[in-house]
Amino acid sequence: MKVGFIGIGNMASAIIKGIIKKNYMSSEDIYLYSRTKKTLDVFAAETKTTICSSSEELISKVDVVVLAVKPNVLKELLPALSDVIKKYQPTLVSIAAGTSLQKLTNLIGENSTNAIIRVMPNLNSIIGEGMTAVCGNDFTSPDKIQYVLGMFDAIGEVIELEEKDFSTFIAIAGSSPAYTFLFIDSLARGAVKNGMPKELATKIAAQAVLGSAKLVLQSDQSPWNLIDQVSSPGGTTVAGIVALEDEKFISTIIKGVDATIAKDQELMAD
Repeated sequence: MKVGFIGIGNMASAIIKGIIKKNYMSSEDIYLYSRTKKTLDVFAAETKTTICSSSEELISKVDVVVLAVKPNVLKELLPALSDVIKKYQPTLVSIAAGTSLQKLTNLIGENSTNAIIRVMPNLNSIIGEGMTAVCGNDFTSPDKIQYVLGMFDAIGEVIELEEKDFSTFIAIAGSSPAYTFLFIDSLARGAVKNGMPKELATKIAAQAVLGSAKLVLQSDQSPWNLIDQVSSPGGTTVAGIVALEDEKFISTIIKGVDATIAKDQELMAD
């Protein structure tokens, strides 16, 4: 299989480096095109991948095209490439937020029979700890889905998910790193308020969150049961939990999830 990337921003770079590092595919089978030529030249030299002179050339040479551009660019790009896409029939993989399979099909042309796979990785993919969801349209065969699942397995965890659940996935995986960064920063600020240097407090809080996440994944117990293990009767943790719930901590988080889902569905409708 030969794979081409249109756009080489942070996410595309992470995917490419991940699949090469994991030996999922050879660098000589990866093709690149980007309008930022200087960045393209440097990255291709670093990864020993092949530069194409245009999106059209790239599409003509590969089996899979990863569309790693922003949604507003995609709206202009796909109609312009419609004829060459229909001619060569590559599998299209989109990582653009707020862009449904149907919208992608419409941008190519309503009579398109291309296999299109929608992928939603999160920011943590840039360090190989991502959480990615994948779904394909009716023209996508199971073997093509499996190939793309393998690609994104190189940069973290990946699941196949029905498109109807993508907005929820975006809320709890795509956007939640930002919520988590806010939580870590808030913990650190609480420590600063009580006299600890910010840099040290941030390191301590981040490691505590990292360890807690690993414990949830490795434990056969629910997060709430793990809370009980930390909470001694009349102790410090219980005092903190009660104070958080006095300020509606749980319902506030849920409202954040709801707001993210609502915004994603609004973008999908545009």
